Amino acid sequence: MASSASWTFEENKRFENALAVYDKETPDRWRNLAAAVGGTKTEEDVKLHYQRLVDDIELIESGKWPLPNYKDDYFLRHNID
Repeated sequence: MASSASWTFEENKRFENALAVYDKETPDRWRNLAAAVGGTKTEEDVKLHYQRLVDDIELIESGKWPLPNYKDDYFLRHNID
């Protein structure tokens, strides 16, 4: 089984989509989330990944982790002020 530290884009996307289906009230939530990822992660892997996501969100919301400053020239290309 893959390491919990190594998540592919596809695994992470399936995880995020499954979070919308299996909320905190869902019986066997972690087992369902692990299965939804594709069978490549254990329940413990999924719990750890979830906790890291929660920690990241808390840092961002507290202002301790800055949002990226993407330089986008969309407005310049479309002549928008």
